[in-house]
Amino acid sequence: MSSIEEIKARLDIIDIVSETVQLKRSGKNHTGFCPFHPNSRTPAFVVWPDTGTWRCFGQCNEGGDIFKFVMKREGWDFPEALQNLAQRAGVELRPPSPKEEAQKEEYARLRALLEEAVTYFRHQLINTETGKPALDYLYNRSLSDETIETFELGYAPAGYENILKYFLDKGYTEGEMLDVGLISERDSGGHFDRFRNRVMFPIRDNQKRMTGFGARALVPDDNPKYLNSPQTVLFDKSHLLYGLDKARKSIRSDDQVVIVEGYFGVIGPYQAGYTNLVASMGTALTEHQLRILKRLTRRMILALDADAAGVKATMRGLQVARETLDRETDMVFNARGLLRNEGRLNADIRVTTLPEGLDPDDVVNQNPELWLELVEAAKPIVVHVMETLAANQDIEDAKVKTEVVNQVMPLIQDIPSAIERDTYIQQLARLLKVDERALLADQRTSRRPPRTRRRRKTKAERESLQPEKKAVGSAISLPIKSLEEYCLSIIIRLPDLIYRVDRALQHSNLSRVAPNDFQLTNHQELFKVSLDSLEQDHLEPVNFALDNLPLPLLEYADQILMQSKDLNPYEERVLEDLLRSILRLREFNLRQSNNQLRFLMEDAQEQGALRTETYQHAIHKNAQTLIHIQKALETRMSQALTG
Repeated sequence: MSSIEEIKARLDIIDIVSETVQLKRSGKNHTGFCPFHPNSRTPAFVVWPDTGTWRCFGQCNEGGDIFKFVMKREGWDFPEALQNLAQRAGVELRPPSPKEEAQKEEYARLRALLEEAVTYFRHQLINTETGKPALDYLYNRSLSDETIETFELGYAPAGYENILKYFLDKGYTEGEMLDVGLISERDSGGHFDRFRNRVMFPIRDNQKRMTGFGARALVPDDNPKYLNSPQTVLFDKSHLLYGLDKARKSIRSDDQVVIVEGYFGVIGPYQAGYTNLVASMGTALTEHQLRILKRLTRRMILALDADAAGVKATMRGLQVARETLDRETDMVFNARGLLRNEGRLNADIRVTTLPEGLDPDDVVNQNPELWLELVEAAKPIVVHVMETLAANQDIEDAKVKTEVVNQVMPLIQDIPSAIERDTYIQQLARLLKVDERALLADQRTSRRPPRTRRRRKTKAERESLQPEKKAVGSAISLPIKSLEEYCLSIIIRLPDLIYRVDRALQHSNLSRVAPNDFQLTNHQELFKVSLDSLEQDHLEPVNFALDNLPLPLLEYADQILMQSKDLNPYEERVLEDLLRSILRLREFNLRQSNNQLRFLMEDAQEQGALRTETYQHAIHKNAQTLIHIQKALETRMSQALTG
């Protein structure tokens, strides 16, 4: 028995869920109101103790096992949930190696150094005469003492060796200070303070652990105006979001996050009572950052200043995804990257534009109600792009229309939902005052593949397909756990196939492959790391996946990869095999879901409950999707038999 299975065997999912959800016994199962979204009408949250699983049949439409529930409730990733539940279950995970133990101790000491730096900078701000100008600056930004304390703001004094000498006296080495980015190396040798005469902003990760600092210059001539800690073993700004440690609960309760730029963009609204904001730190929003937020909410709003939302920034974002900008605090608006992540994460990402010349803290200081209006006015990415490109342009000019269409249509074509694509095409046609059929004609022309003559397979080629059919049949006749493992054994080894599977699914009006296609949380995590392996080019995808798994999952991945060790990646049947297996997975999951829903409806009717529309709607939606799945399966099997 693996450590993951042992944890599930020792912990009762009813006990874990009941810590935050009031459950009512209903036959063998338990029902209640979902803790992840507002709902007081229909108890659409169900826990099945026999299988150790749960599902929300309402707004969330999510489910999983004990790991998924704790991850969603606490905002943790899988290793964090694994560690916590293992401790509760009394299951000993593999002890860290001597190297890992030494690294853990080293990181603990570096974090302790950063915590002491927070205290040092706080003292310099509050209790010294040299810190008074910095404190006055914060007061002039309308910050209260309570807010300054909440965000642990501080001051780094002027001079090149204040920090260096202070922490040497505290017993820390220059190497340790260098490792956390408190000091820098001189070209001529020796070290000096990195932060001088600046307001200091401690930056914590989503577990509230110190990672580094942001710093704002107090003198106009000091460049850059904003300076972050350098890349260190603890600080990676592409993996961090400022303010997330304080915003997690509000994001979950509001079911919405607003992403701004700059530290004051978080602090000012927080003081005004808007506590669901986080800030990027001078980089394009990364998929890693969005995945962190997705654990808390699917609804994300990007609040851009007028310059970042303007035509030049929009065009630049459409042309290339830049990793950094010339100025530390600029947020990159990369429409195509955001759309890709929106589809992949099944999120709802929208854009709102701030009034010209105003930051979020300026808005709430002038008119707190205006902030709510701006958030409510947020628009889908495609709508924002088309309106931005058309603004202040002569849209009666045919060439202007063509330029806008050439920029917007590729974005629309990337959207997986056919309904959304049609809706945006209609909006674009109305905006440009052109016939919708003209846009569709251009789309068909640009996407039409070259015609190729199909060659009839030889008898030997047709016979070579027979083992493949048998393999597919045996794969989908296995229990659901084995079928999930079979799919993952291919995906981990050949993640590029996901793109081709996605295209085939969209052609059948089905959504792309997603983590929730897999019932087990450990399988969802293996799928996610396979997606991550496609976003890097330093290692072979399978090596990247194995290098980025916690040990219990690494050992498990090694086992299931044995199923595809003799795989020939150049054989087309591998793609067909994977596609049919995923369709079978979805078919099984939907049928199982409908059986569960019918039971809930019967139970509700027996108890005299009349509000069963939530269950009826879910059954109808599942039935519609099943029709598309069955048609897709019939098509694939027909092609295999006649190919």
